[in-house]
Amino acid sequence: MLYFAWVREAIGADQETLTPPPTVETVADLLDWLAARSPNHAAALADRTAIRVALDQDFAQADTPIGTAQEVAIFPPITGG
Repeated sequence: MLYFAWVREAIGADQETLTPPPTVETVADLLDWLAARSPNHAAALADRTAIRVALDQDFAQADTPIGTAQEVAIFPPITGG
């Protein structure tokens, strides 16, 4: 897991090596599982509209299967000007 920007600050780490249980099948499942890990994770992931997820550097939606992804990145929406 890679965490960026304020997600990293809220969790207190920029990355973690984790193996989710087999019941974690989608991005939504993964976020739920991560949020249950600690109060910091729960706070960082509370507003799912304020975060984005990429699996192996491809943007993913809540219903996207995790499959065999080796890298999960969690970050705020990217804005530009």
